[in-house]
Amino acid sequence: MSPEDDAIRGLREALKVSPDNLPLRVHLAQTLCNYGRFDEAATEYRSALSLSPENADVKFGLASAYLSLDEQSKAMVILEDLCRSAAAPAKAFVVFAKLLLGEGKVRDAVIQYKEALERDPASADPILGDQLGVGEAYQDGDVVEGRSRESTQPEIESFVSEVERPKIKFEDVGGMDKLKEEIRLKILYPLQHPEMYKAYGKKIGGGILMYGPPGCGKTYLARATAGELGAGFISVGISDVLDMWTGQSERNLAQIFEQARYNKPCVLFFDEVDALGGRRSDMSSGAGRHVINQFLSEMDGVEKSNDGVLVLAATNAPWHVDPAFRRPGRFDRVLFVPPPDLEARASVLRIHLKGKPQDAIDFAQVAKKTPEFSGADMKAVVDQAIEEKLRLALKEGIPKPLITRDMIAAAKTLRPTTREWFSTARNYAIYSNQGGIYDDVLKYLNL
Repeated sequence: MSPEDDAIRGLREALKVSPDNLPLRVHLAQTLCNYGRFDEAATEYRSALSLSPENADVKFGLASAYLSLDEQSKAMVILEDLCRSAAAPAKAFVVFAKLLLGEGKVRDAVIQYKEALERDPASADPILGDQLGVGEAYQDGDVVEGRSRESTQPEIESFVSEVERPKIKFEDVGGMDKLKEEIRLKILYPLQHPEMYKAYGKKIGGGILMYGPPGCGKTYLARATAGELGAGFISVGISDVLDMWTGQSERNLAQIFEQARYNKPCVLFFDEVDALGGRRSDMSSGAGRHVINQFLSEMDGVEKSNDGVLVLAATNAPWHVDPAFRRPGRFDRVLFVPPPDLEARASVLRIHLKGKPQDAIDFAQVAKKTPEFSGADMKAVVDQAIEEKLRLALKEGIPKPLITRDMIAAAKTLRPTTREWFSTARNYAIYSNQGGIYDDVLKYLNL
């Protein structure tokens, strides 16, 4: 038996006697790394992390093992979480900066590398410093966002959001029964039974944050919520708020909320809210923080009441949303919007095929052939089947209705777009699930 095997076997035997010995388990993990057995090392680091979930050295060791296994997405999640800790070692920020630079996120890489230098100047990496422009020639003014405060600001024009009156209702949204009931409790019932809520001193309003893979109906559900109420609906995108001039973004946001208050009851919907409400700790400039502070202030109704204003938001990246948004009175309901289940997929197909030529389509059978498909993916199945049918109709000169075989054939040519999202979400759910926010993701993945 080789010295390597002897050393590792001895450590494993010792752990059998003392399985909760954290230093011993970390020593075994480090030894495995030294011998290039990174997969086994990752297993030991995970066991050590279960013994000490907030141990910075263990987290860094696990991230390093994943990097050696070329599993960068897992390492990124761990390092992102670790670098928010005051106990994070400077070397963690250096490694995180390298990964961010590899993804083209230069500004974020600069922030992390400068943090490493502030914590420990000896952690400097000359090559990385040259790539980021952080060194003797670097000045804080070299990396800026937007325009300076000295820039001349143009005349502020009155911002008026378009107020829609959606006609669609919950019955037009396939599946999502649990989500619909949550929205009824939080939003619909207070408006339909105001006297009951008033008796308990409960204000009419509040916020719900929906997250999940793209294409699963978050925006459509928000619009249907307004339709159920017969309320106004204001959809807000990042371009409606952010402005190059200092202070104008905050004014835009304030005017959007004012517009919603004027048209109450009104559903105010923020799509891709992580772009407006990202983590302040990740931001290099004060401009982004000012926008978030304004957003939080408007949601709290500090100066004006939000009674009758219902705030819905959607994001594909809840891990990038500032935790302050999840406090009571803001987005106090965080709902996971999963891909539609079998019955929901069949329902989505019926909706998308309504009014189109068809002949006895077995929706349940088609749904069984499309596991993990999002609502958008199901629409793509319909579009693909129609394109093939049109191609045949133009060739033969005779239009024919869609049948089950056409739908299944179209489904076989497509792949669910949700898998990439779940590969990222899985890592956050396992390694960065403070407060159990991602428990629904773990449950969906059977983890």
